[in-house]
Amino acid sequence: MTSHHQITRRVSRAIRVGRVTVGGSAPVAVQTMTNTDTENVDATVAQIQAAVKAGADIVRVSVPTVKAAEAFGQIKQRVGYVPLVADIHFNYKCGIAAAEAGADCLRINPGNIGSDRKVAEVIACAKHHGIPIRIGVNAGSLEADLQEKYGEPNADALVESALRHIEILKRHNFEDFKVSLKASEVFMTVFAYRKLATLIDQPLHLGITEAGGLRAGSVKSAIGMGMMLADGIGDTIRVSLAADPIEEVKVGWDILKSLHLRSRGINLVACPSCSRQNFDVIKAVAELESRFDDIDQPLDLAVIGCVVNGPGEAREAAIGVAGGYPNSIFVDGKIQHKVHNDQLVDVLERLVRTKLAERKAAAAANAEAGAVDEATTNPIPTA
Repeated sequence: MTSHHQITRRVSRAIRVGRVTVGGSAPVAVQTMTNTDTENVDATVAQIQAAVKAGADIVRVSVPTVKAAEAFGQIKQRVGYVPLVADIHFNYKCGIAAAEAGADCLRINPGNIGSDRKVAEVIACAKHHGIPIRIGVNAGSLEADLQEKYGEPNADALVESALRHIEILKRHNFEDFKVSLKASEVFMTVFAYRKLATLIDQPLHLGITEAGGLRAGSVKSAIGMGMMLADGIGDTIRVSLAADPIEEVKVGWDILKSLHLRSRGINLVACPSCSRQNFDVIKAVAELESRFDDIDQPLDLAVIGCVVNGPGEAREAAIGVAGGYPNSIFVDGKIQHKVHNDQLVDVLERLVRTKLAERKAAAAANAEAGAVDEATTNPIPTA
């Protein structure tokens, strides 16, 4: 299905977090954070690998102690290909240790890192290692004087806190940073980001902090980040849920997919189901989702339980089913198969995997043809 609306992204400076570009014309990156004990290297590595499999571009790891910084070094050695952000609070020495241990970015919350001198040491260290810094401003840990000035956290207080720390970085000629301004209140967060977006050209990391459990947190994140992303604001996102980090990654992708900012995996269009349904839509969708967990290639699949909206939706998708007696399966807009309920999920899975395999083979053949073409039109000089 094609959308006529395209979001015009805010133009920001590009920075590199390991192998991932954040900002510039790069796609919006999806980030999550481990919730294992960082000192438990095996558990943390396993969680990072699972997050990457689910589609995480960048993973943040908390480094609260010098011992955790040592563990961080071992973790980085084992998942070297994954861009890792070291999350630093209170103790600036942990930031320096994490940079030495191979962090791809340092996240500091300037409100609790201490004096300018300590921040300056972290900047010098980031410069030395050629890594960016994320300034993480959080409504829950604003500086005491700003809390007093504004009475309570609000968007202006968040922006003022950010500008204060941006000023320190700029004073040290450090421009490779990104900024987040997180609050658990949607409007406060959105207004703060909108204001800061006009004042700096660095990339912005979006999030609604402490959003809540899986359902409510996903809704809050989708609304808050959706408002900003639709405005073209945001270069990397993190969905903060009191849930498994893998869920954060999945919800992050769903947000980006719904705004046509990125595509990954199966885009499953499904009806909410009603008494007109000819098969159990909810059960079929749950089964298909779990079977397609390993797929990262994009494909539209429509699963509609009856003949009212079924044929229209199924025709628009690459593969679709409209409920009937038996059910009609559409491939590329035409009815190709009639399938009974007991076979439905198996047939849909087979058709999806076959189509993806065909696409992959066609892409490889095109790439090969392009390479041959290139060789004949631009022969390598022999001299």
